Amino acid sequence: MNSRNSVCVIVHDKDTDTIAAVHYAARNWLPQPAWTVPGGKAEPGEALDEAAARELEEETGLLVDPADLVLVHVIHVEQSWDQAGQFVLFVFATDTWTGELTNTEPDKHLAARWVTANRLPEPAFPTSMQALVAYHGGGPSFSRYGWSV
Repeated sequence: MNSRNSVCVIVHDKDTDTIAAVHYAARNWLPQPAWTVPGGKAEPGEALDEAAARELEEETGLLVDPADLVLVHVIHVEQSWDQAGQFVLFVFATDTWTGELTNTEPDKHLAARWVTANRLPEPAFPTSMQALVAYHGGGPSFSRYGWSV
């Protein structure tokens, strides 16, 4: 079974109470388009905060200094949507960035836009919704997805 590290970034514009979101297009592992917060896989040997900053820039064009990222939640996912095994999702947040929100990967995403901060449009990745609930509620700092009780 594979174990992978993934990262995502909740970019919170507190002035407008919105967050940056991307709308993933349907894929062979994703039957319909779905909304999520920007993120992706950490490369082997890459620091998690640097991976989060890199993925944010790659997906949205937004730039953030890794030092401005705060770890707000960790989700242990039992089975990824691509059926490649479990992974750990490290959720970072920031309210400090530069650049304009752009759909920099139109081959993967239908859109990138600012959405209301408390929830993503539907349908949304379940783990992204878990991350937002934890971020806005101040915890818990750890949760699981897909594991039997």
